[in-house]
Amino acid sequence: MKPLRTGPLKLEKLTIEIVNLPARLQNTKIVHLTDFHYDGKRLSDSLLQKAIDTTNQAEPDLILLTGDYVTREPDPIHKLAFHLKQLESKKGIYAVLGNHDRKFPHSISEITQGLTNVGINVLWNQIAYPLGPDLILVGLADFWSGEFNPKPLMQTLDPFLPRIVLSHNPDSAKPLQQWRVDLQLSGHTHGGQVIIPILGPLPAYIKPIRRKIPPSLRRWIPYMRGNCYKIVEHWEWAAGYHQLGGNQLYVNRGLGTYAPGRLFCPPEVTLITLKAKENERG
Repeated sequence: MKPLRTGPLKLEKLTIEIVNLPARLQNTKIVHLTDFHYDGKRLSDSLLQKAIDTTNQAEPDLILLTGDYVTREPDPIHKLAFHLKQLESKKGIYAVLGNHDRKFPHSISEITQGLTNVGINVLWNQIAYPLGPDLILVGLADFWSGEFNPKPLMQTLDPFLPRIVLSHNPDSAKPLQQWRVDLQLSGHTHGGQVIIPILGPLPAYIKPIRRKIPPSLRRWIPYMRGNCYKIVEHWEWAAGYHQLGGNQLYVNRGLGTYAPGRLFCPPEVTLITLKAKENERG
């Protein structure tokens, strides 16, 4: 397959302010990676290695992964895991799965095992405390899986305690607004892959245009032959930082790339620094 245009990897840096963040966690560094689609076509080994090197150079306290490690068959997870074994994090690596990680009946178990074998902790509607008991990490099932069910987890959490939520699909931010979410990390959208300057992600504009093009012609036009416009409902959350009421959402553009490639939407490693919100430090 001809290599897809991706552009150079970009390290995005942002600071997230969190109410009641313990003083000991001030300046905690988190790296977020997502949407590898490691299948020999959509992510080159050279770009993957660059992402791993960039991550390790940041010396993160915690590494968080938000799904879509493969595209269809789960087998490539073993080679990907071999690469991910190089990742270095002081407090470990935690992950959730995406919609592509459950394409076949055995996908979830094989991908979970592949990641677990190299020390990556996979959460599926589970809670963890890698940074200690006063900052909660919530890892949710994929939004489209039928097992996305945050209520039993969220309603039991101490409302005073800050929490980070991992959820592959950013559309999940809407139902999560009924609970405190200091930071939600998501992927899934690839940032839209093709960005129209000023207007935003191209897929957001496909639906009205698609209706006017005969079905016989759609298969010859990128973004028209599939259902990419259905990837999310909220294309306004396709990439970057979003303040949703009292909650905060960050959507990583991911590493993997579908045809026709990326334009003004480079693959991404995200470095997040946690800060206590002014006058509200724990």
